[in-house]
Amino acid sequence: MMHTKSESDVTSLAPSSPSRSPKRQAYYVQSPSRDSHDGDKSSSMQATPVYNSPMESPSHPSYGRHSRASSASRFSGTFRSSSGRKANRKRNDKGWPECNVIQEEGSYDDLDDDRGLSRRCQFVIAFLSFVLLFTVFSLIIWGASRPYKPDIVVKSISVENFFSGEGTDNTGVPTKMVTMNCTLKISVYNPASLFGIHVSSSAVNLVFSEIALATGQVQKYYQPRKSHRVVSVILQGEKVPLYGAGAGMSVTSNGGPVPLTLDFTIKARGEVIGKLVRTTHYKHVSCPLIIDTRKTKPVKILHNSCTYT
Repeated sequence: MMHTKSESDVTSLAPSSPSRSPKRQAYYVQSPSRDSHDGDKSSSMQATPVYNSPMESPSHPSYGRHSRASSASRFSGTFRSSSGRKANRKRNDKGWPECNVIQEEGSYDDLDDDRGLSRRCQFVIAFLSFVLLFTVFSLIIWGASRPYKPDIVVKSISVENFFSGEGTDNTGVPTKMVTMNCTLKISVYNPASLFGIHVSSSAVNLVFSEIALATGQVQKYYQPRKSHRVVSVILQGEKVPLYGAGAGMSVTSNGGPVPLTLDFTIKARGEVIGKLVRTTHYKHVSCPLIIDTRKTKPVKILHNSCTYT
């Protein structure tokens, strides 16, 4: 049996008829899912209908397996606030949500501190090693130069002038006084083959009963290595008061023998390595003498008669 369609039925079916509805255009959205990296572009593309009004869109739209909702859900832990709602996120020009990037503070130049410190340590170690080696070398040279002591020999003494008589000292006390001039000759030998020596002396005294009648000094000079030198020292004494010691001097106006003692110390300093390594030797000389004031010729002094210490 044929049923005639009512006007209401025609009206309800009219919008759903495909022949009357215009063809709607579709656009495609590429989902930023992981499958897009697999090279299969067709699987990541889907058609999305265009709705003329919000009423035509479904109440619960489905975005598919590779939709942006699924992509955003992977960052839900990062972009959700403490209240559980989604925070307002900024997006870049490509539509991707921007992430907060933690920037490291400070420069990478600080990483080179260890290398710089190691270089300083190497420099300090090298410097200390050099100082240690130089010190050891200097001690070796110094020890090797110690045996090279200068050889000192008193050769002779000659009296040019000797006068003894009565007088007064600076305070007006009457006493016997002596005036004399003499020349002493000393031989100095430097046995060192590596360095020269600087020779000087303390006061050279001619002593009578602990009173220096004449005094002189060796003028400082430099003597080369492996060399001999005879040094002349002038001893002078003018109006030297003898006080109580004058009674023991039996000297007439014509002169006579006088017991004296020659006493002095020779200093020899050798510069082995400039002023950094030096070696110094002292030699004390003491010679008992009997000088005849009536003779002016040089009196030879025997080596055995003197004490060298």
